Amino acid sequence: MSSRSAVQLGGPVALVGVSALLGWVASPSTEVYFVNALVAVSIVVALYVFVGNSGVLSFGHISFVAVGAWAAGVLSVPVAEKPAIMQYLFPFLRDHTVGNIPSLFVAAGVGGLYALLIGLPLMRLSGLAAGIATFGVLEITHNVLRFYEKIGPGSNAFSSVPETTGLLQAAAGAVLVIGVAFGYQSSRFGRLLRATREDTAAARAVGVSVYRQRLIAFTLSGALAGFAGGLYVHLLPLNTETVYLDLTFITLAMLVIGGMTSLWGAVVGALAVSGLDSVLAEAENGLDIGGISIDLPTGTRIVIVGALMALVLIIKPSGLTGGHELSFDRFRRRHCSPQGEIPS
Repeated sequence: MSSRSAVQLGGPVALVGVSALLGWVASPSTEVYFVNALVAVSIVVALYVFVGNSGVLSFGHISFVAVGAWAAGVLSVPVAEKPAIMQYLFPFLRDHTVGNIPSLFVAAGVGGLYALLIGLPLMRLSGLAAGIATFGVLEITHNVLRFYEKIGPGSNAFSSVPETTGLLQAAAGAVLVIGVAFGYQSSRFGRLLRATREDTAAARAVGVSVYRQRLIAFTLSGALAGFAGGLYVHLLPLNTETVYLDLTFITLAMLVIGGMTSLWGAVVGALAVSGLDSVLAEAENGLDIGGISIDLPTGTRIVIVGALMALVLIIKPSGLTGGHELSFDRFRRRHCSPQGEIPS
């Protein structure tokens, strides 16, 4: 691995490590915000794998988070407790339970398979048509999970799912997702997909299959999103509303604000917006800072995050990171003069 690649991978991983360390030294009541932020990193990086590399906006990726959460959640509930809380389950779901780690990989497999099936027809679309179609997938998934009680708790929240996603598991999961995303973007497949993003006609002219490259990225992205859903359901009791419009909006905001065309931007955006969102959520419940009481109206955090996203799009459309990977090259060029030259 070259030094440049080491920096591009090491930067996001180091940021995750620092966040986990801060969560470890924080108070128990604050720790949950850091765990939430690390799970958000996994979701946003999964979204980046497709959106950032293809340039095609997707409003449906939370569908893969949802089906991953449902798969991991249903399979993690002890067999003895399933009849009381999910009495209509299919027999193969009712009679089997798996451990924490296997449930995460089952979630990834379900998310990837679902993305593949959805992507087969949808990856021929681009632009607004693709965005609307993926939003349709989100609506279909939401309603199936909400009303079809043979595959989950329906509109009720998951209960009895082991809450195993602490700082260590959330950080390890985020690092794993970052590693897979970096490996993909550095591969031939990632380079070919970015070529279609920059100039679709030119990529087709040299023999690149736009459809095939988008489908590969969409499937991988769905698998990572499903894995993130598994982490999410092991963090807190979820229902269908938790993995629906609010999560879709906030994760897209994270990607846009950080810089959607870089892995570094995805991680920076996820952590920065998660931090802001956590502070605003506390302020909505009443926050005391230095003797000053702050009590914001409910829903203020969504308004502020939306305004921030609009502001970033107006002032710096490429996001806080400019859509670039972490690199010290520009810093060196700016602060180091050529050999033998005396800076003026």
